[in-house]
Amino acid sequence: MANRKTTKKYYFSVEGETEQWYLKWLQDLINSTEESEYKVSIDCRIQKNPLKHAKSLVITKKVEVYHFFDYESDEEIHVKGFQDALANMKEAQNIGKQITYKSGYSNFTFDLWIILHMMDCNTSYSHRRQYVTPINRAFDERFENMDEFKKEANFKRCLGKLQLSNVIDAVGRAKKIMLKNQENGYILHQYKGYRYYKENPSLMAWEAIEKILADCKLI
Repeated sequence: MANRKTTKKYYFSVEGETEQWYLKWLQDLINSTEESEYKVSIDCRIQKNPLKHAKSLVITKKVEVYHFFDYESDEEIHVKGFQDALANMKEAQNIGKQITYKSGYSNFTFDLWIILHMMDCNTSYSHRRQYVTPINRAFDERFENMDEFKKEANFKRCLGKLQLSNVIDAVGRAKKIMLKNQENGYILHQYKGYRYYKENPSLMAWEAIEKILADCKLI
């Protein structure tokens, strides 16, 4: 009889349904992969405010929590929203619970991370709606706009075209984007101890995924 795998638990707060669908898909993918050394349980709740999320967690030991959120644009309202999220992440670490909050931002959008599963995406866009073009190319689809792509059936159909190797590829492509930003001399901004680029593409969502894959000995 095969040894029963132990389960590792991971905590996320996410801004929307697509991030939640993706993380649950990843959980199921890893748990159906024989080569994975562990089972995983991914707690991913939709909560834009990391501080509220931290207060709701019932934990008895030190945990890391990743927040998946977007740097939506350089407009003042979006920059303020982004920095508010970072401030709430920082404050969440000081409420007496054993929480370390980590940034999983995407610039402009989490859809960049999804595209990277299938191909490079090094283009700097001026608006989030432009991601529909690489989404269609990556997944051989013909979505008219991003809202159509983000409908549950459509989004999950795209996820169904992915394998574990695509997730590993996405991590590699994301790391190359961040290295290229460094080589280009872009300013790595800091706010409340968290670092980010204002330029797109840039993202840190890959760090959480890389950690899960490494823990499970899949990379």
